[in-house]
Amino acid sequence: MPRTILDKTFYEIIASLFYYQNWQLAFSNTDYLSQEQMSTPLEHFWAMSIQGQFYLIWFVLFAFAFYLLKKNINLNGVKIINYILIILFISSFTYSIYLTSVNQPWAYFDTFTRVWEFSIGGILAINLSKIKINSFISNILGWLGFIGLLLTGIIFDVSTMFPGYIALWPTLCAVAILIAGNSSSNTGVTKFLGSNLMVKLGGIAFGIYLWHWVLLSFYNYHSETNPSILIGITIIITSIVLALFMSKFIETPFKNMEISIRPLKYIGYGILINLFILIGLFTIYNKSAPNIEELINDPDYPGASSIFYDMEVPNATPIPTPEEAMDDLAESYDDKMNQSKNVGSLKIGEYGQLENNQYTVALVGSSHSAHWLGALQYFAEEENIKILNIVQVGSRFSSTNTSDTTADWNNNVMNYLEDSKNEIDLVVATSDIGSVDSPLPPKGMANQLNTIGDEIKLPVMAIRDTQRFGFNIPEYLDQHGYEATKEKMNSIEPISETMPWEKIDYKSPLVHPVDYNDYFKVNGEYEPVIGNVLAYFDGSHITNTYSKTMGPVLREDVIELLDKYSS
Repeated sequence: MPRTILDKTFYEIIASLFYYQNWQLAFSNTDYLSQEQMSTPLEHFWAMSIQGQFYLIWFVLFAFAFYLLKKNINLNGVKIINYILIILFISSFTYSIYLTSVNQPWAYFDTFTRVWEFSIGGILAINLSKIKINSFISNILGWLGFIGLLLTGIIFDVSTMFPGYIALWPTLCAVAILIAGNSSSNTGVTKFLGSNLMVKLGGIAFGIYLWHWVLLSFYNYHSETNPSILIGITIIITSIVLALFMSKFIETPFKNMEISIRPLKYIGYGILINLFILIGLFTIYNKSAPNIEELINDPDYPGASSIFYDMEVPNATPIPTPEEAMDDLAESYDDKMNQSKNVGSLKIGEYGQLENNQYTVALVGSSHSAHWLGALQYFAEEENIKILNIVQVGSRFSSTNTSDTTADWNNNVMNYLEDSKNEIDLVVATSDIGSVDSPLPPKGMANQLNTIGDEIKLPVMAIRDTQRFGFNIPEYLDQHGYEATKEKMNSIEPISETMPWEKIDYKSPLVHPVDYNDYFKVNGEYEPVIGNVLAYFDGSHITNTYSKTMGPVLREDVIELLDKYSS
């Protein structure tokens, strides 16, 4: 397994054991900085967790229904349960449609966006025997449902569209098959699904589900290409064999064991063994992040300074290691000073020289601005600079926004800069998007920076965005080695030599663009490690260690602008 996802896997093991894996994934998959990380071999257990939680929800609901019936024996039990299930379906389905439209990554794993699917099953279970249709309609309905289920993954992009109303498709297809079973015939789908082979496969379907993703994941960890048809068939067959093994030697004995102290004792032994294994794994792999403060001025780790000062780079083991890179973030992440994109209010962190400072620099923007905090901190105290960290992760600093909360945050930032313009000496922000698909700064980003210069009358240091590579560099480095990673980085079409800011029609005279793209290259080629420092913690954000080594580079430009506008 790649070391870069060991920590993530450990937490998902615990989450799977205690049936909250879906919530674990909801938090990690809505974390903008984690979105490029590869999946763990346990990610599919989220569905098992929702099932486990569903059993608890059902217990409470039916306990409530039986309580009502006990209080009033004249009530119709079937009607009461139907009413409860219908209310649950309507409320959960409505919530699912709403949440999918505003926050699909979270909705995908939210238990309450899925409860309506179980409600349909409950409604059908209670009322199925009352549904009577002729065999001809039954045959058509059954086969349509079966074909519809098979086509689900082909028609829909499940990972980005579900659940919402789209999930009605496979759910209603399943309903159609079950209703068709009421009037089965030799030409109906129930004849096929009721065959010995399909019943046998259905009996071990749970085990097949548990195994297939694990096998596919480990194949992907050690291959750069998607599985071929042969590999795919091999994974399916292996999953079936392992499921049969589990059914015979684990599931069936557990189902048939007598209720006594002896089997409980063996279960206890199994739990203890698993706990010892987990504690051992946690002890081995829970490494602390690199001590940046001790290494930042170490001549063995010059990072970007090796280019700035044209230094010889000694042989040394690079820092941080690929598995440590994801934790090597700006201090504002640890301090929880970077605003979530789902909240429009301001959160301002203060760094550098907090008292008796000569200058105040506002670092404003998204995560691509946040990763420059380390570089500013490198010289802030020496130069008597206070840094204001005003960051909203996962959204742009722009006058045109995709959500109300992002718009609120942007408006709040501009109001704050206006109100504090006599206290702020310089604004530092990202000026564009580091992709060949965005040769110009987005209009909203350009408008925002020009407005700060022209209307608020504050000078802006507009930093060109770093190249976005589209793959997780530390993970790829861990899997495939240095040369393969370098080759893949340089196979991506590079951003233009000309800064996007230089290409726009109007540029405020108070906006000063800077381009640090050359500090991520050696001899004109992108490198994952520069000056013995791993430059990236994903596919575009730079590690805090590397940002610190950019300190001397930014110092020159920041001080020049502060001197210019303070005189």
